[in-house]
Order: sequence, then C-alpha cells, then structure tokens
Amino acid sequence: MPISQNTPGSLNAPRHLAIIMDGNGRWAQSRGKQRVSGHQEGANAVRRVITECAKMGVKELTLFAFSSENWKRPTMEVNALMTLFVQAIRKESKNLLENGIRTRVAGDISRFPKILQNQIKKLEQLTAECDVMKLNIAANYGGRWDVLQACRNLLNSYSKEPFDIESLDESKFTENLNIVSDVDLMIRTGGEQRISNFLLWQAAYAELYFSDTLWPDFGKEDLIQAITFFNSRERRFGMTSAQVQKKDNQ
Repeated sequence: MPISQNTPGSLNAPRHLAIIMDGNGRWAQSRGKQRVSGHQEGANAVRRVITECAKMGVKELTLFAFSSENWKRPTMEVNALMTLFVQAIRKESKNLLENGIRTRVAGDISRFPKILQNQIKKLEQLTAECDVMKLNIAANYGGRWDVLQACRNLLNSYSKEPFDIESLDESKFTENLNIVSDVDLMIRTGGEQRISNFLLWQAAYAELYFSDTLWPDFGKEDLIQAITFFNSRERRFGMTSAQVQKKDNQ
C-alpha cells in the first residue's frame, strides 16, 4: 500500500533531511553481540525512518551508509557490510517502488563488488520514475571526495573549450556535486557531535541535531523530536531576525 503523508501536528518537515546513522557497532557490543548484528538491526531502522520521512512529507532523504573512510575497518566487518547491502537492496526494492521512493546511491561505487554494483544499478533503474520522495544512500562517500570530483568534472568540461573563469559560480559548481540540493536538517545518532566529512558543501546552512539514541533504536518519536527542534530554529541565512520576520510576513 502506498505511503500516505501526515506530518504530526503543525510540524513542517525539512525538505532535505540528512542522517548520519551512527551507533550500530556499539548497540551490538552493549548486548554482547558481534558488530555485524548491529548493522543488521540498523537496516530495520533504515526501513522505519524511510517510511516515516515519506509520511511526514520529507522530499529528499540522504542516509550516510558507508563513508570513504570506513574501508579502514576490520576486513570481516567490511565484507559483512557489502553482503548486507546486497541483501537489503534485494529485499527492499519492491517496497521502495510501490511507495514511490526514487532511490540512488551517491558515492564512488567502483570499489564495490560487481554483484553490489549490479544491484545498485537495477534499483536505480527500477525506481527512476518514482516521485513521492527521493532517497540518496551515501556509500563510499565523503564530502571532500564530492568536492574534488566536482572540481575534476568542471576541469574536464572546461578543458574542451575556452571559458571565462568568472562564469564559475556556486550554482555551476553545485551542479557537478554527487548530491546537488542543500540540506535543511542533519541528524547524527549515537551521541557523537561531528559531521564526519558528510555533505560538507550541501550542509553549509543545515540545522544540526545530535541524538544520543543509537541508530538501531532510532524510530518515529526520535524523528519527531528532531523535526520539532528543526521547527524551533530561525533560519536566517545571514540576515537579521527582523529581516527574516519581515520576509515571512510579506
């Protein structure tokens, strides 16, 4: 059954929500389990949050699933994550399609196993026409990598013909990023208070919300608390409060 949108009370959902899903390993270790079991439980939290975000009217959701620095983790854990990624795509593809969730993987997927690369391409093709919510899975992604590859793209395009350097502005640069839209609210779970090389350009004016809840336990109420915080913020974008209020009243 397709998802019906219903934002709780008078809350306004952020247009673009980004989440650093932290705490899977600690969740497992606190229960005497292997870290991979935390990632497995974290996949259930992903499903819950995608569903709730679509219901609340979020238009774009970006989840930090695997950073470009995560290759430093133990080989056994990395291999388990690759396997879990393949399984999750196979299991969730139908639900994502039926619920209108356009899904793409943002990041350098060339390092992934071929079977995972193929599953990613199939999922992106399957959901390409969906329009309820856009879901970005940031995998083998880093904010610095995103900026560097945007620079490379621009240099490659400009090397083919003469150009005016003054024509390069923020809008043109943004078009070459892996994820192009600005983030309104960034959530990090698990108690840490840093953004860990995630969406550095796109989060320039994002509201930052840090939750102590470990990712496998993160659910609807945690999401509502984060969006309530977002609604309490005055987003000035360099203006004064008086200017913002005047603009809102026009």
